[in-house]
Amino acid sequence: MSAAVVPPRRPLRRGAWWTPWAFLAPFVLVFGTFVALPAVRGIWMSLHDWDYLMPSKPFVGLGNYADLFDSTSVVFQRFWDGMAATGIFVVASVPFLLTLPLLLAMALDRRFPGRTFLRAVVFLPYVLGVAVVGVLFRFVLDPNLGVLNHLLGLTGLDRLLHALGAGDPVPWLTAQPWTWVSLVGVTVWWTLGFNTIIYLAGLQDVPRELYDAAEVDGASAAQRFRHVTLPGLRPVLAFVLTMTFLASANMFGQADLMTSGGPGTSTRTALMVILDTGLGQYKMGSAAAMGYLLSIGLGLVSIANFWALRERGGGRGGGRGGRRRGARGRRAAAGGAS
Repeated sequence: MSAAVVPPRRPLRRGAWWTPWAFLAPFVLVFGTFVALPAVRGIWMSLHDWDYLMPSKPFVGLGNYADLFDSTSVVFQRFWDGMAATGIFVVASVPFLLTLPLLLAMALDRRFPGRTFLRAVVFLPYVLGVAVVGVLFRFVLDPNLGVLNHLLGLTGLDRLLHALGAGDPVPWLTAQPWTWVSLVGVTVWWTLGFNTIIYLAGLQDVPRELYDAAEVDGASAAQRFRHVTLPGLRPVLAFVLTMTFLASANMFGQADLMTSGGPGTSTRTALMVILDTGLGQYKMGSAAAMGYLLSIGLGLVSIANFWALRERGGGRGGGRGGRRRGARGRRAAAGGAS
C-alpha cells in the first residue's frame, strides 16, 4: 500500500496593516457619531450664549460655568436646588439598592425548589421601561383613586401612617416626605433585579472551599459573610456601587411622570432642570455647562468608589495571590470564631 500523501501546510497569512482598523470601523463610526462628536459640540456650546432660535451665538468663554457659582445669576438657585433634590434621592435610594439585592442574592444562591422561577420573578420588573413604571405607579399611588390607599384602608394600616403624620388619604405624590418615599420605593422595586443578578454572578465566583474551611474552623454565618463573602465580592461591590450611584444621580423619568417635579420643585432633579433650561428656555449654552458640571462630579465620585473598593495585595487572580487571599480569609474567620 502506498502511504497517504500529506499536503504541505500553508503558511499563515498576515493581514494588511488596515485589517484591525476595518474591524474597528463600525464601532468607531457609531461611537464618533453618537458620543464623541456630540460631546465635543456640547463643550463648544457651553462656551457660547447659545440660543438655537437666534442667528447669533456670542462667545462667552467660561461665563456659563461662572454663572452656576454666582448667587446673583438667574440659573444659580434653580441648578443647585436640582442638585440638592438629586442628592436626596441618591442618599435615600443607593443604600437600599446595595443591601437588599445582596440579601436577595444570598438567599437565591441556595439550592431549593423553585429557585430559577424566583430568580426570574425578581428580575422581571427590570425589563419594564421607565414610561410603563411611571404611568403604572402614578395610578397605583394616586391619593384619591389609587390602589395602595384602598388596600391600606382595608387592612387598617392607614391608621398607622396617620399616626406618623400622614394625611387622609396618604398623599403619596402630593406632599413631602411621602413623595420621596414613593420615588425611592418605586425605583428600588424596579431596579432591584439587576443588582441581584450581578451579585449572584459574583457569589458564584467565590470559591466554595473557603466557606467549608471557615465552617470547619468554627466561623459563624456572620463571620463567614464578613471574612469570605465581602472580600470575594469586592470588585462586584465596586461595580454595583458605581452603576447604582450613576443611575440614581441621573434619575429623571420617575419624577417627571409621577410627580412632575412637585410638590413645588422639591423633586425637580438636576436632569429636569437641565432639560427645562435647554429645551424650555432655549439656553442651550447654560444647559450644556450644567450637564458637564454634573458629569465631572459624577466622574470624580465614580473614581473615588473604584479607588476605595479596589483590590489590594495581588488582586482576584488565581495562583499564589488567590491562595494567599484564601489563607487570609480562613485565618480571619478562625480568629473571629475563637
